[in-house]
Amino acid sequence: MTSSDTNRNHEGQAPSDDDAVIGRALRWSLVVFAFVGFVSAALVFWWSRPGPQLPEQQSELQLPRVRAVEEAEIPSVFFTQITEQAGITFVHENGAYGDKLLPETMGGGCAFLDYDNDGDQDLFLLNSRRWPWDPRPPRDERATSAMFANDASGNFQDVTDEVGLAVSVYGMGVAVGDYDRDGYVDLFISSVGENRLMRNDAGRFIDVTETAGVAGSADQWSTSSAFIDIDNDGDLDLLVCNYIKWSKEIDLQQDFRLTGFGRAYGPPTSFQGTYPYLYRNEGDGTFSEISAVSGLRETNLATGVPLAKSLGIAPVDFDRDSWIDLVVANDTVRNLVFHNQGDGTFREVGIELGVAFDASGKARGAMGIDAARFRPDGTLGIAIANFANEMTALYTSSGTDSLFTDDAIPTGLGPPTRQELSFGIFFFDYDLDGRLDLLMANGHLEDEIHKVQESQKYRQSARLFWNAGTNGSSEFVTVSSEKCGIDFHEPIVGRGAAYADIDGDGDLDVLLTQVGGPPLLLRNNQQLGHHYVRLKLVGTSSNLDAIGAWVSVQTRGLRLERHVMPARSYLSQVELPLTIGLDGRDTVDKIVVRWPNGVEQQVTDFKIDGLTVVVQGKK
Repeated sequence: MTSSDTNRNHEGQAPSDDDAVIGRALRWSLVVFAFVGFVSAALVFWWSRPGPQLPEQQSELQLPRVRAVEEAEIPSVFFTQITEQAGITFVHENGAYGDKLLPETMGGGCAFLDYDNDGDQDLFLLNSRRWPWDPRPPRDERATSAMFANDASGNFQDVTDEVGLAVSVYGMGVAVGDYDRDGYVDLFISSVGENRLMRNDAGRFIDVTETAGVAGSADQWSTSSAFIDIDNDGDLDLLVCNYIKWSKEIDLQQDFRLTGFGRAYGPPTSFQGTYPYLYRNEGDGTFSEISAVSGLRETNLATGVPLAKSLGIAPVDFDRDSWIDLVVANDTVRNLVFHNQGDGTFREVGIELGVAFDASGKARGAMGIDAARFRPDGTLGIAIANFANEMTALYTSSGTDSLFTDDAIPTGLGPPTRQELSFGIFFFDYDLDGRLDLLMANGHLEDEIHKVQESQKYRQSARLFWNAGTNGSSEFVTVSSEKCGIDFHEPIVGRGAAYADIDGDGDLDVLLTQVGGPPLLLRNNQQLGHHYVRLKLVGTSSNLDAIGAWVSVQTRGLRLERHVMPARSYLSQVELPLTIGLDGRDTVDKIVVRWPNGVEQQVTDFKIDGLTVVVQGKK
């Protein structure tokens, strides 16, 4: 076999013959393609030829129809700043000396409570203190938290020393509840470091932290907390949120900088997350920490470290199964919702419910939180205050309470709140019209932030949103100083926020705390002639404070639902009694209490424009 034989193909033709065959085939193909193209062009022309000319017709342009809405008239309800006049002499100490350590920015909370059972709302203010390593000369007096007793008319007297609360810790938040069922509400103080439980012994507080077993770890940073009955056994358990894994050394090693201005306060993204504490009340004055076995310890799947960086807690039975659930606001990581399984355990369902992230799937810098059924149809709203340049969130239930959507923009709440850095937040009916309004306390972290971002200010005004219901184009409408007074909009470095009727006139007054300064006590001077019912619930088989109970008021076809839950806002607690506005209605058709264990009780003997005490099981 010659070498040429190996170069032949299977047809027995040489390579040069192949080229000739290919050339002839290509020429015939071109002829065929040209013919097909001519036929196709003819067909296209035939089918696309213009038809007979028709007379030109014009149709009238139909614009989209817009619902005719008359803008609702915001009522004039003025708030007057009475802090000094009322006898509040407190000034917050954050311990800042120049190193810019993150806890110095977070402020302290507050609580309205009736610590002496005289029927009016007293005031407790959380304080921090100087750091042990502070290089400055020591002061003559150490900073402590403070208790102010109310004289029933809204005037306060400092009784801190005489009631045993001159406790010096780097305090953050407070929880109020009668955990030992002796008829006096007790105080839990969260801190950077070990926490404190102060048992109220007939008006004087005793530190029982060690005996109760609720100090926590000395290297933890605890924030918002709540007394709640997680197992419906009639006594109050205790949930304590923890923020980040923090120490002076960790903070300084990060070396945070504000462009052009030296060291700055660092973001929580640079710190590891934490687990919360959940303490089960054993009924004998002691607690057992059960966060692990109860399912509250969420871990970051990517890093294997604790996930949560928690600042706010809203305990609420979101699915009406009579077991208290827990909604936790987290800073820069997803929010968490723990669904109570009724067997001592919880299942985390934040992503399933739509509460974990914003509408674009991102975590926000969440601070304070509150939850309420703010519409007559029972819609549950979860409002979360967020960082600067992030709108306040308003997650609303879809009717079944199994899915939530962030309705901050369509309700009108979102856009006006984008600029401020918000901390304290709560629902309350400031004008007693039966609709729950919203308040936010605002303030930045950096005192020189305006030099870096012109749109930002260190001191910021609080925000008040009036609930217009279906009467206006927006459900929540910003209330200007012309409608609520210039005192309400005084710029402060706002943090905690709470409300109570401090002077017994039926409307709700407001307290705002700030970092490194005095609080702002704002007296509500509404004179709209609106009626209300005010209820204080006393549990028997349920916990004594009835924490977790729901009240339903029906009046002239309107149904209003309110929750007994003092743990609201940021690091703070509101008063225990419920004030339910009736607008111009002076009658109520029906009042029903659903106690924490699910048992319902109709209230037949109640007062309009006055206080009614409702005891579980008594008509």
